[in-house]
Amino acid sequence: MIEKDQENGEFTLPVRVYIEDTDAGGIVYYVNYLKFMERARTEFLRRLGYQHYALADENFQFVVHSANVQYRQPARIDDALTVTATLKKLGKATLLFDQQVKKAETLICQAEIKVACVSADTLKPTAIPSALYKKFSAASKGEGLHG
Repeated sequence: MIEKDQENGEFTLPVRVYIEDTDAGGIVYYVNYLKFMERARTEFLRRLGYQHYALADENFQFVVHSANVQYRQPARIDDALTVTATLKKLGKATLLFDQQVKKAETLICQAEIKVACVSADTLKPTAIPSALYKKFSAASKGEGLHG
C-alpha cells in the first residue's frame, strides 16, 4: 500500500476496485465508498503512530458519529481510485474529516465524516488523549504525517 501526504494535511490512499466492491450492474456498491474512506482514516491514524486495534489498550477508540456523503460519478471494476482524508476540524473529543474519492481528477464521491472518541469501557464520549491530540493538531497543519 502506497500512501502520499500533502503539505495541507491531506492523507492520500490509492485503492483498486475489485469485483467484490461492485454490485450486479458492475459499479461500486455505494456503501463500499465508506469502506474505502475508513481505510484512509485508519492509515492516517497509523501514519501518526497508532493502530486501531491497540487503542482499546489505552481505553479509548474512535467511532463514526455521522456521515454526509454525496455520490457524483460511478466507479467500475479495476478502476484505480485515490481516497483522501483531510482533518478539517479537531475538537476535544471529535474529529471532522473531509474525504474524497477520485478517479484521476474526476470526483467520484465526497463526504464529511464526524468521528467521536469514546471510552472503550463505557462507549461514552471522552477527550482525545493529549499526545494523540497534539499529533492530530500537527497533522491538520500538514506536519507529522511524513515518513
